[in-house]
Amino acid sequence: MHLKSLTLKGFKSFASATMLRFEPGITCVVGPNGSGKSNVVDALTWVMGEQGAKALRGGKMEDVIFAGTSGRPPLGRAEVTLTIDNADGALPIDYSEVSITRRMFRDGAGEYEINGSTCRLMDVQELLSDSGIGREMHVIVGQGRLAAILESRPEDRRAFVEEAAGVLKHRRRKEKAVRKLQGMQANLDRLGDLTAELRRQLKPLGRQAEVARRAQTIQADLRDARLRLAADDLVTRRAEMAQHTAVEDEVRREQDTVTAQLDTVTAAAAEHETHLAEIVPAAEAAGQGWFRLSALAERVDATCRVAGERSRYLSEPSALPSGPDPEELETEAEEAADTEMELTEAVEMAAERLDEAKTELAERESFAEATERAHLEAVRAIADQREGIARLEGQVANLRTRTESVDAETTRLTEAITAASERADHARHAQDAAETLLAELEGAEAGLDEHHDRCVAALELSDDRVAALLAEERTTEQRIASLTARIEVLSGSLERGDGGAWLRQNAADGLLAPLAELLTVEPGYETAAASALGSLADAIVTVDGTAAVGALTALRAGDGGRAALIVSGLPVNGTRRVVDLPSGVRWAADVVTCPDSVRGALEVLLADTVVVDDATAGLGLAQRHHLRAITRDGDRIGPAAIEGGSARRQSSLEVQSAIDTARAELDAARRTVEEVTAALSGAQSEQADRKASAEAALAALHESDTNLGAAYEQLGRLGQDLRTAHSETERLTRQRDRAEESRAENLAALHELEERLRNVRDTTESGPIALDDDLERLAASEAVGAARSVEMEARLALRTAEERLASVRGKADSLRSAAMRERENRERQRLADEARRESAVVAQSVARVGTEVAQRVRAAVAQAQRGRDELDGIRKLRSAALDELKRESAQLTDRLNALRDSVHRDELARAQAALRIEQLEEQIVESFAITPDDLIAEYGPDVPMPPSALEIAEYEQAKERGDQVVAPAPMPFDRRTQETRAKRAQRDLNTLGKVNPLALEEFAALEERYNFLSAQLEDVKGARADLLAVVEEVDARILQVFTEAYADVEREFEQVFASLFPGGEGRLVLTDPNDMLTTGIEVEARPPGKKVKRLSLLSGGEKSLTAVAMLVAIFRARPSPFYVMDEVEAALDDTNLQRLIGLFEQLREKSQLIVITHQKPTMQVADALYGVSMRGDGITTVISQRLRGVDIAVPATEPG
Repeated sequence: MHLKSLTLKGFKSFASATMLRFEPGITCVVGPNGSGKSNVVDALTWVMGEQGAKALRGGKMEDVIFAGTSGRPPLGRAEVTLTIDNADGALPIDYSEVSITRRMFRDGAGEYEINGSTCRLMDVQELLSDSGIGREMHVIVGQGRLAAILESRPEDRRAFVEEAAGVLKHRRRKEKAVRKLQGMQANLDRLGDLTAELRRQLKPLGRQAEVARRAQTIQADLRDARLRLAADDLVTRRAEMAQHTAVEDEVRREQDTVTAQLDTVTAAAAEHETHLAEIVPAAEAAGQGWFRLSALAERVDATCRVAGERSRYLSEPSALPSGPDPEELETEAEEAADTEMELTEAVEMAAERLDEAKTELAERESFAEATERAHLEAVRAIADQREGIARLEGQVANLRTRTESVDAETTRLTEAITAASERADHARHAQDAAETLLAELEGAEAGLDEHHDRCVAALELSDDRVAALLAEERTTEQRIASLTARIEVLSGSLERGDGGAWLRQNAADGLLAPLAELLTVEPGYETAAASALGSLADAIVTVDGTAAVGALTALRAGDGGRAALIVSGLPVNGTRRVVDLPSGVRWAADVVTCPDSVRGALEVLLADTVVVDDATAGLGLAQRHHLRAITRDGDRIGPAAIEGGSARRQSSLEVQSAIDTARAELDAARRTVEEVTAALSGAQSEQADRKASAEAALAALHESDTNLGAAYEQLGRLGQDLRTAHSETERLTRQRDRAEESRAENLAALHELEERLRNVRDTTESGPIALDDDLERLAASEAVGAARSVEMEARLALRTAEERLASVRGKADSLRSAAMRERENRERQRLADEARRESAVVAQSVARVGTEVAQRVRAAVAQAQRGRDELDGIRKLRSAALDELKRESAQLTDRLNALRDSVHRDELARAQAALRIEQLEEQIVESFAITPDDLIAEYGPDVPMPPSALEIAEYEQAKERGDQVVAPAPMPFDRRTQETRAKRAQRDLNTLGKVNPLALEEFAALEERYNFLSAQLEDVKGARADLLAVVEEVDARILQVFTEAYADVEREFEQVFASLFPGGEGRLVLTDPNDMLTTGIEVEARPPGKKVKRLSLLSGGEKSLTAVAMLVAIFRARPSPFYVMDEVEAALDDTNLQRLIGLFEQLREKSQLIVITHQKPTMQVADALYGVSMRGDGITTVISQRLRGVDIAVPATEPG
């Protein structure tokens, strides 16, 4: 087993991901102070479970996370991964390679992983404990650890030996057992208290249980006696009940006959209800279909209206194109192109003339300059000789520098002019594209305006239609409310306060309904019918004459007042006289419609009554035929008397007629509401569609306005960019011209100074200077002036031609683009006109087809309405027949009730007997929880009483004793004996006094709990004994392991100390040899030549060597797979260093060493060498490694 690699990410100064690969043997990590070498040791300590921040050289655990530098921000977490080679199976895990990872976050959270699986700190510690690595981390010797070893207490030094010997896992097991013992002691105390309390409660509760057991025996005897007495009472009363049963049979047979008739009527009514149940859903479905068709008709009408409006709108011609003619624009473009070509040729010719003028000017200037220079050189030669050659050379260098600067400025201005020209061309092209887009947007804007206007117009039509339908719906609903209120008021006025109302409330048997509710009078004859019936209009119809007589008896008996009664069920026998009535006169019975059951009585009441138009005709009929005539105003005319006039109060018949009329109007109003609601639904749906279309059109229009504004803004911005580019070009051109003029002046001055310098030098060598002729200089000067004028005129001509060319450049392209845009606009206008014409044709087709569809839909609506009305009529007929059957059923029910009343007296006696039996049975069930039949079967008078439990117990005891006894026999029932028995048992029960009925259950439960807790107490005591045995076993094991380990360490320490201090003496001493479980370890060291043994008197190097001797002794006595040492040889001289290195080489044979060092001898014995460096950024990096003498670049360092 050995360490294979260590990966650090964000740990302390290792900001970047860094991997250190370890090999068996000695691995040295070297580097300057502060480079982060000790952070490698801290990383190993931290990843193996160290929890103390001070051990990691920090104030808190979050200090292990990279804190950032001036050039790099802090990180949010630290992560270290240690990979261990477990090929030899030293670690108790089924992997040949084990990877341990630990992470730490800024918020204090931490994670552990073993081979990528999340685990606990305890898992990591248990995994490493068998390899000699524990909480003390004796295999990792950090800076200052040597001094801490010697300065620590003897008990702390013992921990190093225990950790190396593997005692920690046994000690951890012991600590766990001791914690369990502590918790178990608390459980023992609790169980002892509970058992003591239960023992205290069991004694009084046992006495209560004994009393309860005695009371149970007495209560059982008392219950048996009472049950037998109750059974005797029940049998006696049932016998009385049987006597009343025979009387009831005859009455029931008669009731069966009436019930059969009632069943027949009920079956017929059920059949009608079944048909009505089939018709009602069909009628509702027809109503729903009519509603949907009405809504559809409204939507079709709205579509037709919109299509008509759209057709009229689209039939109007669109606006003609108002832009310029594309052909004229093309012609202007050609002319502009020709003009541009001519101006281009003129510019070229002007440029050629300018070149010729420049050439001629250059030649004459050269000649003039040569002449002038010769003269000036001759004149200034003497002065120049005095000034000196050095001054002239400085002026020449200065002019050369200025000339080069002017050349660079000219080049820069030329490049800037070219860039400005390119920006101008780009802006011109972008402006053309923006104008094209603007034209397209303007064309689309016009189309969107038209579409929005159409949508708004359609929405206004829909709004008007919806408003009209809503107004009609409100009007109809108000009409319905008014009619409903009128019906309620009229119905209230029909309420009676006379004997009829009293009968309907208190004696409704045999009554059908008021006569006014059963009659239907033809319109216009209400007053005449009410006058003909008189007070009988408020009469109540009875089932038959018997019921009418019974109602009168009830009125007298209850003092309910007086009432008029009509006998129904009379036959229609044609009692009307045969009289030839004049035109306009009708029998009164013919203007009234009523059920067949009332028709006979109505014919009798109105047999001699006719309805006439006026009183005169009525009087003649009454006198001639002895009839009673009634006018439509309610006047009654007889042969000898006339009654009439005016009356403010309407009769019940008139009120009922008004109610019927109001109900008919209410039905019509409701149908109107249904029709309006259907139309409103369709109109609202159409309104929603139109509103959505208008909103979409408005949104599109707003979006088009936004795009159009953006296009105008972009066009203005491009124009500004174009003007800016032209201005910048002109400005830069002027600057370049000035720079070129300055360059020419500088070149002339430079040539002059160079020539003067050369002449000065020549003159100095050749002697005195002679002057030239002035006439030659004057002629050359005049020739230069003439050439310069010609060159200036040519330059001005070229500049003029260029400006004219710039003014017309691009105009042809702009005109061609405008012509193209105009053609595209006209094409779009043509396509729009074609689309409008096509849309108009489509709208006309929609309107035409919509008209046909609307007609068909209206026909369908009318058909659906007819179907609905037909079904409503059928439903009303069925309802009327069902009402008639219900009235007949009510009559039969009344007759059945009358039969039941006739046998009421007989049933009353039977019911009283049955009530007494029922009360007795309820009392038996409530008192004894047994059914009456079971009571009679088990405790009836014919059941003998078995022997008591006491008698049977005595018999069994005597039989067991061997006595000759006879088994007790059952005794027959005797009421007096049972009563005496019950009294005696009640007396004994009273003698016992107050009894706790739950004492038996409580005693049993408490006893069971006591036994359970006692068993638990014994189990806990046994477990405690087992734990004590485990502790003793662990102590024995710790004692054995520690004793053996200490003996080996003591022996090795003497040998190691002798090798480190030749001639010296050192040994380990136990502080308490009699107690090997707690004894500490003292270290005695006597270097050669000294007599001192106290560690405090040793020098620093001697202390370090002594501490190293103790650690190496532990390492040799109980080798670990690896050791980590951080600058342990820092305080040693060369001699002691060589001795320590010899010990390292001995340890290398069995273990892996990782040494942090600055010593070269230590590096020389290493098998692998890592160099650690920290640049100015404060981040540690691994520079290189040397593996057994070969330099290899380290690819493990990656940027974080």
